Amino acid sequence: MSNSEKYILALDQGTTSSRAIIFNEAGMPIGKHQLTFNQIYPQPGWVEHDPLEIWHTQFEAAKGAIAAAQIRPEQIAGIGITNQRETTIVWSKATGQPVHNAIVWQCRRSALICQDLKAMGYEAEIRKRTGLVLDPYFSGTKLAWLFENISGLRGKAERGDLLFGTVDSWLMYKLTGRHVTDATNASRTLLFNIHEGRWDDAILRMMNIPASILPTVLPSSGDFGYTKKDLFDVEIPVTGCAGDQQAALFGHACFQPGASKNTYGTGCFALMNTGSVPVESHHNLLTTIAWDLGNGFTYALEGSVFIAGAVVQWLRDEMLILADSAESERLARSVPDTGGVVLVPAFVGMGAPYWDPDARGGVLGITRGTSRAHFVRAALEAVAYQSRDLLVAMEHDSGARIPFIKADGGASANSFLMQFQSDIIDKPVILPEVGEVTALGAAYLAGLRVGYWKSLDDVEQNWRRKREFTPEMARETRNRLVQRWDKAVNVVRSFS
Repeated sequence: MSNSEKYILALDQGTTSSRAIIFNEAGMPIGKHQLTFNQIYPQPGWVEHDPLEIWHTQFEAAKGAIAAAQIRPEQIAGIGITNQRETTIVWSKATGQPVHNAIVWQCRRSALICQDLKAMGYEAEIRKRTGLVLDPYFSGTKLAWLFENISGLRGKAERGDLLFGTVDSWLMYKLTGRHVTDATNASRTLLFNIHEGRWDDAILRMMNIPASILPTVLPSSGDFGYTKKDLFDVEIPVTGCAGDQQAALFGHACFQPGASKNTYGTGCFALMNTGSVPVESHHNLLTTIAWDLGNGFTYALEGSVFIAGAVVQWLRDEMLILADSAESERLARSVPDTGGVVLVPAFVGMGAPYWDPDARGGVLGITRGTSRAHFVRAALEAVAYQSRDLLVAMEHDSGARIPFIKADGGASANSFLMQFQSDIIDKPVILPEVGEVTALGAAYLAGLRVGYWKSLDDVEQNWRRKREFTPEMARETRNRLVQRWDKAVNVVRSFS
């Protein structure tokens, strides 16, 4: 079969839904399917998923995408997987059945374990080896929590009866029977030495985790195995894998050091390619592996904004200020500015570059003339200010100037937000023609391995811009607004 008759299947397993998309050689989606699944909240601050529900919805989404594209499984040249990162799953080696619900990346149950590790003086060493901060966000302490709290689990692990993996590993196991992961997902566990490219024995001892439970780490564009024949009636190679934010960086073709993207979703995730050298952050960013094409790691700096699109959901659902999210753009444009109002949406503390869990949200500068429109505009501006904080920190850490930002995610459809983002960072913001960049990144990683795309040049040629926003704001205005934002952040961080 020629490439014109073959396609790449991307599995995009997210926090609230499982999606699958079929891509053609031009990097265009020709069929997709999506299924939601249940969120489980055993107690405040805890979040779980059913691993079997993750698998079933992802498999059904794959079959649905193939049907939507009106192709046959034998026309799929390769499968790429991208996934919610840090979510922790443990299953039986003998039966393949989960021994506990998946502990989701959002879950904070291992906070005390993090505190204990800090008290023992391990924080700096863990950061040096993994590039990550010691936080319940990451998988390692979730795994430690399971061993400490589920009776008999540690003994089974030490006997070699259990397997651990993030969501990608779980899907790989169900698809191929192999216990594998890729370097990007491994780098988010808090257990992987990103400099030496291996599971870190010293950290495993710190957390009392047996090495036998860990998957084999392969390149992101690599040979993960073939699908079991009874799944699609044909064995399909699985040849690509990356955590969702790294996949988005790859899907945006950010292949040169300094190239950066920002995903505007419930939160914001900004990543900058730093090339073959890991950059140590002095501004509370994360150092992580961007991808591995089989010839060494490419690294990235990453920063997270916890509340981005979620602030608009809050205005809609809790404050009842908006009828729907789309109304936010019209209201923001209906006033020339915020009337002096600054909203800092630190609803769950503040992420990078602050990492301040005690900060709480605040609205400052209200007058009798403050209107609903001012409030909404201030909320959208807050998303851009928080992203600016990340990008400035990245420039300081890397010593490189970011020339422009490539943007994706649901909130990137808000043209007011994108224009204000460009204005407040004084850089162009570029939207891609294909918005499905996370799934596309996984597809590219898979397709490169099987020769569907020959090189990174092929991928770059596929990338096309849909729209570009360029700065229009005067420098004096920008400086004044940023100073006011910084003052507001200091106020909410001191109010607890």
